[in-house]
Amino acid sequence: MRRAVCPGSFDPCTRGHLDIIDRSARLFDEVIIAVLVNQNKQGLFSVEERLEILREVTKNLPNVRVEAFRGLLVDYCRDNDAQVVVKGIRAVSDFDYELQMAQMNIGLSGVETLFMPTNPLYSFVASSLVKEIAKWGGDVSSFVPELVERRLLEKFRPADGS
Repeated sequence: MRRAVCPGSFDPCTRGHLDIIDRSARLFDEVIIAVLVNQNKQGLFSVEERLEILREVTKNLPNVRVEAFRGLLVDYCRDNDAQVVVKGIRAVSDFDYELQMAQMNIGLSGVETLFMPTNPLYSFVASSLVKEIAKWGGDVSSFVPELVERRLLEKFRPADGS
C-alpha cells in the first residue's frame, strides 16, 4: 500500500491545504493528514477543533484519515508505515525551508518528501493571513471552506455579540 502523510498545523485549514490533500489522495492509496501538536505554540483553534474541521471537510475523500501527532514526523511516518511526506510549496521561500526538512528526514529515516506546487489560485493563501483578515472582519470565503469561515467568525465575534 502506498501511504503518504500531509503534515501541518492547519490553523486553520485553507483551500490551498485541501487542494494538496485532494491531489495527494489521487496519487496514493491512503493519505494521513497529520496535525502537529505543538505545546509551545497556542493556536487559534484547539487540536481537537482542527481535527474535527479536517474530518468534516475531507469526508468526501474515502482514502484520507485525520490524526494528531507529536514528536518527530519521521517517527510518526515509521509508526504508520508511510513512505512519503507530501508538502505544498507556494514560493521559493517555502522551498528553502522544506528542502532542509526533507534532507533531514531522509537522512534520519529514509522517508521521502514530495513537493507539490500549489495551485496558482492559492499561491498567496496562508493560514496566518487568513486569521488576520478574519480578525478584522474581512471576507475570507474564497480562501477557506464554508465551515472554516463560520468557525473563524465565531472565534472573532465580539463578546457582546455585535
